[in-house]
Amino acid sequence: MTAAQPSAAAAADLAEAAFAHCVFPLTAADDVRRDGPAIYVHGEGVRLTDAAGRAFIDMMSAHTRANALGYGNREIAAAVGEQLATLHYIGTAANLAPPTIRLAAKIAELTPTPLSKVLFVNDGSEAVESAFKLARQYHVHTGKPRANKIISRWNAYHGATMGALSATDWLDTRHIAEPGVPGHSLIPGPSRYRNPFGMEDEAYGEFCATYLEREIQHQGPDYVAAFIAEPVMQANGVQTPPDGYFERVREICDRYGVLLIVDEVITGFGRTGAWFASDHWDIQPDLMTMAKALTAGYVPMGAVAARAEIVDALPVFRHVHTFSGHAGAAAAANTVIAIMERGALIARSRELGAYMLDALTEAVGTHPIVGQVRGIGMWLAVDFTADRATRAPFEDDTVAAVVRRMHELGVLASPIGTAFEMAPPLISEKTDLDFAVEIAARAIDEVARERHLV
Repeated sequence: MTAAQPSAAAAADLAEAAFAHCVFPLTAADDVRRDGPAIYVHGEGVRLTDAAGRAFIDMMSAHTRANALGYGNREIAAAVGEQLATLHYIGTAANLAPPTIRLAAKIAELTPTPLSKVLFVNDGSEAVESAFKLARQYHVHTGKPRANKIISRWNAYHGATMGALSATDWLDTRHIAEPGVPGHSLIPGPSRYRNPFGMEDEAYGEFCATYLEREIQHQGPDYVAAFIAEPVMQANGVQTPPDGYFERVREICDRYGVLLIVDEVITGFGRTGAWFASDHWDIQPDLMTMAKALTAGYVPMGAVAARAEIVDALPVFRHVHTFSGHAGAAAAANTVIAIMERGALIARSRELGAYMLDALTEAVGTHPIVGQVRGIGMWLAVDFTADRATRAPFEDDTVAAVVRRMHELGVLASPIGTAFEMAPPLISEKTDLDFAVEIAARAIDEVARERHLV
């Protein structure tokens, strides 16, 4: 037993306290009762140890894909500690600390060229809320005072607070919380392998772009403030857009005076093999949201980057967060970015991601229950099908069963609709990726055979 690992009795006490006092978001109560809460007590690099002493390779970057630099990074911890001891917090509004100013300048350098103003918040949901408020207030001061509507897409995920939730259509969080914030509508978004209209991917992407224009026309351009989109949608696993889709979206938004918000909360800071996924398709946002890997999960923080003319049009931005630009979080983010630059981790994400995608495709791509293997950078998905001819998804728990088997075999992945995904930390080694692919292939085959699917 290591110093970080509790005794069996202490581990049992932790589980009992968790059942008694903790809430488990997005987790079925029956699943928690069956499997128990996942209580981890130690992390180092890409490896985790749970309270029972079991070891895992974390191929999800701490489930939410935030932990881009792995566990136990003492450089980040030291930078945060030093800043907290020097000046931990100075309030909000016009009060700033030096690391926050340095971080804003660095983000302006890394994001697509038009984005030079940065607002800091606590997480991705708050970043989306803030982007909506910036868009609406901008229009009030620039000739579209009634522009309050936000358009998002089917199966989008933009957060859990009420404004962000109203633009969200994934994880079964929207309907239970309705009625939501007025002024939101959703349209189809491009997807890979299967879509509701049975179209080929490229044709469906063109259809989705045209649908955006029709929705703006239907709502009335004078009433539409913004269109928000993930550059790579997470629903059903790593849905990259077809070429030309975002180019048309940008043209349509410009034509009708609608701001384009690109949600890079998941994809920012190296996840896709670029600083931002927008770089892959030369997307030119008006506003960009980010969080998660901004601090590599070490401290909560999010941000919105905006074109200067949007912020400069506002005599006052009527909005506030208590911990906006927290100095300790900024110190974490500055250190994370420095580590990524020093280690060339963005290029490494691109190269290792391609390596893992090839290995995963070779290992499981022709399996009878696998429909498609896809990925971009260090974000990969295996999409499953009950019938390769029709591409019909499984209607039971087969995908979740594969992920549970991977967990039993020591690899953490995550089910996501019809697929499972892996989002390895950017510091992963090829041996880690090879092991994850080997376990994924074994789990898929074992579950398929147990269920007589092959």
